[in-house]
Amino acid sequence: MAVTDRTEHETQALPAPAEQKSLPESTNAPAPVEPANHGGRMRKLGLVLILLVAGLLVFWRIHANKATTAGQAAKMEAAANRPVPVTVAPVESKTMPIYLNELGSATAYNTVTIKSRVDGQLLSVNVREGQKVSKGQVLAMIDPRPYQAAVAQAQGQLAKDQAAANNANTEASRYAALFKAGVISKESAQTQESTAGQSAGSLDADRAAIQAAQINLNYTRITSPIDGVVGLRQVDAGNIVHATDANGLLVVTQLQPIAVIFTLPEDQVPSVQALTRDGKKLAVDAYDRSQTQHLATGSLLTLDNQIDPTTGTVKAKAIFDNADNALFPNQFVNVRLVLEQRQNSLVIPAAALQTGSNGTFVYVVRPGTPPHPPGDPAVPASSGKGAPAEHAQGAQYYVAVQPVDVDLTEGARVILKSGVHPGDQVVIDGQEKLRDEASVEPQEGHSHAGGPGAQQVGTRSPDARTDTNPAAAGASSPAQAKPQQGKSSSKANSPSGSTQ
Repeated sequence: MAVTDRTEHETQALPAPAEQKSLPESTNAPAPVEPANHGGRMRKLGLVLILLVAGLLVFWRIHANKATTAGQAAKMEAAANRPVPVTVAPVESKTMPIYLNELGSATAYNTVTIKSRVDGQLLSVNVREGQKVSKGQVLAMIDPRPYQAAVAQAQGQLAKDQAAANNANTEASRYAALFKAGVISKESAQTQESTAGQSAGSLDADRAAIQAAQINLNYTRITSPIDGVVGLRQVDAGNIVHATDANGLLVVTQLQPIAVIFTLPEDQVPSVQALTRDGKKLAVDAYDRSQTQHLATGSLLTLDNQIDPTTGTVKAKAIFDNADNALFPNQFVNVRLVLEQRQNSLVIPAAALQTGSNGTFVYVVRPGTPPHPPGDPAVPASSGKGAPAEHAQGAQYYVAVQPVDVDLTEGARVILKSGVHPGDQVVIDGQEKLRDEASVEPQEGHSHAGGPGAQQVGTRSPDARTDTNPAAAGASSPAQAKPQQGKSSSKANSPSGSTQ
């Protein structure tokens, strides 16, 4: 019985799990605890946090970039409104020389190679190398003793022949008296008279011999034939020199005055001849190799009598006083042959001239605030930001694009026909940062065209116009012309001279 009860009890206990699974939810028995999936939830939470942080970073970055861009734009706007430092120079009305630029070489006005005209020993050289000498000054001495002896010998022969001549004359007189008395024949008298005449001829020959010997004696004292400068000594004292020697003793060159030989194109010859035909002296200026230093001023002497067919040029010779010895023989120089002095020329530095799509122009500095037209894209919209402090304080200036008409280019200066007026201030440095009506901060600069007509920066002469050329307004419009910035396009120091 016990066994049977145990079996029944065991049999009833087997389906217990099934009964537990089918227990209604309303039972008050506690529900079985399922194992929690903590790993999946943490991953999801981490992913959400990462996405949230990334979104925040992207938002912060976008906001920071906008702030940086706004700051840079503000800085650029402030920089654009800040006055540009420029260097200015005034427009001058002055007399300008119109000249031709040529290449030349200085040449000694006279060059003499000193040679001995007699043979003998060179006793002394009485000058130093490089010494200035005067005409007639003793340069060297040759042993004079042989020539002194020759003079004495000729003088002795003269004395001998003089005594013979006196005797012949006395005999001729006596024979003439005897012939008149009829003592001797006429033939004897004529013979004695002929002997007296021969004696007179011998005296003349002796006197000539003395002169020749004296000349040779004088040649032992070598003197300078010109005023000049002695070159390097070629023969030292103590050497035997000969009249037939190929090399001389010294070379003397005349440097005051000095000549400059240069060439002119054959096309310029008629105009130069027309100016010099009436005896007019054309001024000639000599400059160094770089054409920056003026060496001397002289005058044109003459043109050669023929044109070189190989080069198409003619040689010209100019004379310079050279009082300060600025020119030296065989020195290379740049020659400016002045053809005309043009009065009342409008002159600006070549650095001020600019070239744009509408031609040549200059930046003229005006006082005051730039007159920006309405709707100009160059003018930023009002944002409540005022002009920079440095622009708001003190005098204000701006630049205007002014078209000009170029007449001539003379070295570092340009002669204009029209476009500006005397006293206008033009920009000569800093153009690469400028645009029309840009604010500037002008500073006075050194101008080749400067002179007494210079005025204060930004001012104009009383007779200068205040309006702007209509052509200037067209060229200054950003939509019509964008001038090319940079150096002047004019060709300064052209070897062929002025360019019209």
